[in-house]
Amino acid sequence: MPALKAGTFVAPFSMSRMTWIKPSFNWMMYRCGYGTKPGQEFVLGIDITRIGFEWALDHAVLSNFNGRLHSSYEQWRKTLANASVRVQWDPERDWRLTALENVRAIQIGLSGEAVECYVTEWIKGIEDVTPIARRIASLQGENTVPEDMPHMLELEYPLSTALRMRLSKTVLPEESVRTNT
Repeated sequence: MPALKAGTFVAPFSMSRMTWIKPSFNWMMYRCGYGTKPGQEFVLGIDITRIGFEWALDHAVLSNFNGRLHSSYEQWRKTLANASVRVQWDPERDWRLTALENVRAIQIGLSGEAVECYVTEWIKGIEDVTPIARRIASLQGENTVPEDMPHMLELEYPLSTALRMRLSKTVLPEESVRTNT
């Protein structure tokens, strides 16, 4: 894969398309079917800088209208159209890809300036995690969770108080703001 060799995304990667940061391993496995969906047979783990991740969060707009956060639908549409980062919250998944109740996984969409920064500045490493995805997929019939699941290494992202306050007014789901402050 060209990205593995280059250490960042290169052609045929398109800088003009929206690309997504999906920090949840299980949600990514749901999205790509453990690397079995057509066109998604390779799964890459991307390490990015904290500065880049927080820049993306700080510049994000929710991908859907929320009357508690947006003064009007028209204002939200205009803001979204001009934003290079959008956020959506999807149901988190367990290792068998079943949706978890009351747990959301963040998806961060990048376009324009954000994609340029992501590819040229934020990416610090790329790893082929396809073998891990395929191994876990082969364990789907097991009755117990394997002990070395990648999602077990995931931690809640430590937001500064200032960033949490800004995000609570723009992209954090209401329950996250209520339970994590």
